[in-house]
Amino acid sequence: MYKLGIDVGGTNTDAVLIDDKLRVVADIKQPTSEDIYEGILRAIRNVLEVSGVDKSRITQAMLGTTQCTNAIVERRNLAPIGILRIGAPATCGVPPMVDWAEDIQKIAVGSVIIRGGSEFDGKELVPLDEDAAAAFFREMKEKGIKSIAISCVFSTVRNDYEVRAAQLCREVMGNDVHISISSELGSMGLIERENATILNAALWKVAERFTEGFAKSLQDEGVVNAEVYLSQNDGTLMTMEHARRYPILTIACGPTNSIRGASYLSKLKNAVVIDVGGTTTDLGVIQSGFPRESSVAVTIGGVRTNFRMPDVISIGLGGGSIVHEKADGTITVGPDSVGYAISDRALVFGGDTMTATDIAVRLGMAELGDKKLVSHIPEDFAKRAMDVIRSMIEDSVDAMKVSKEDCDVILVGGGSIILPEKIEGARSVMKPEHFGCANAIGSAISKVSGTYEKLIDYNEIPRETALEQAKAEAVELAVKAGAIPATVEIIEVDDVPLQYHPGNTNRVKVKAAGDLA
Repeated sequence: MYKLGIDVGGTNTDAVLIDDKLRVVADIKQPTSEDIYEGILRAIRNVLEVSGVDKSRITQAMLGTTQCTNAIVERRNLAPIGILRIGAPATCGVPPMVDWAEDIQKIAVGSVIIRGGSEFDGKELVPLDEDAAAAFFREMKEKGIKSIAISCVFSTVRNDYEVRAAQLCREVMGNDVHISISSELGSMGLIERENATILNAALWKVAERFTEGFAKSLQDEGVVNAEVYLSQNDGTLMTMEHARRYPILTIACGPTNSIRGASYLSKLKNAVVIDVGGTTTDLGVIQSGFPRESSVAVTIGGVRTNFRMPDVISIGLGGGSIVHEKADGTITVGPDSVGYAISDRALVFGGDTMTATDIAVRLGMAELGDKKLVSHIPEDFAKRAMDVIRSMIEDSVDAMKVSKEDCDVILVGGGSIILPEKIEGARSVMKPEHFGCANAIGSAISKVSGTYEKLIDYNEIPRETALEQAKAEAVELAVKAGAIPATVEIIEVDDVPLQYHPGNTNRVKVKAAGDLA
């Protein structure tokens, strides 16, 4: 039996086949086409041809895609939505989407703030105004809206107002309406949590398109026995149904796939991962085999959110980054890049643009294209350009470290050929086999997870009891998501005291993960 992993990036689409012992059978890399699904079809076809594997023996297929990220950044294919906030009169001073750019505010056909919600300690502000909620839903139905975002003040403490509003929404608008609830997506902080919910609601068409497209691509290529999964941004997988409900969780799944793939290929559970593509380099941290989660609010396409995101930084350095020499002799590398056109524009391929790849070939760091075509580059110039690349990477590695101690570094991605073997601040630098397709490998070997998060007063429930209950809930959620019960393990436990809450209140968050059933 085999697993098929595909990762669609901005420059390349990677595909990999892995057997039941998690050994890489075949991997391919090809330029990403403008038609994403044609590109996926071609990737499936090519990796099957290279491997010679019987299509009927592929039982699981996983896809990592940047479609949701691109939709937000490019303001394309976002669905019109309605926004219901529960929190009047306390939250009326700051309306929904108050700091959004005008070009993306247009997705909201209507928004309203109604009475209801709780205080930070769970005490009711005012009862939920069900009549106002129903009236808003009737208005949205008349306007043909198919997606609703529901948020409520302090819904992470008490979510029954959001749940009741969602019930009313279905009663009024029907079962085919798409409902996003803020307590299921974000954490403390109404505005950022609401922002994430609005984006999630607007992405339902995008999610429907890439889930159905992936399933159709597999069918068209004769891969009919595979269960289909999507990569999410914590390094684990979700079902097609889950992806349609929470498409925002696919954002930044590319870097997390690379981080997971790097950990698997290197056998390292704790390291800094450097993933070099054609245009950008992403740096992340692997902790206990999973990506480190960001602890700060994350901005996506100009929208500030607080939902789960990996701790990743990106810099404008890649294999296709253009090398410039200024009038004063200063050399810069990037952020502009030839991207997927590197095979036409780079010097080693007969082009007319000097790239970071040309520098690596000139210094004998990589065997690619025709090295005679870069022999005219002065060695001193090439060395100075490499010093710039090294400095960019070393500064970024320092930014990801949490102590002054040297750390292990794993290089992955096709563009990693441009990086030097020695990096200041690194205890070791490893470039594992199949490094070029680490993202697709990360997608194929990913586990499924369950995350339990709740505010608990230890004066009411003893800490040990509360944590055991939280762990049991997380394990159950992982099993419901498709994990084999015997393989599920607790991979993360957070227990944070909340000083602004009464009593001994703590935010308890537990994540469990296991192998796919």
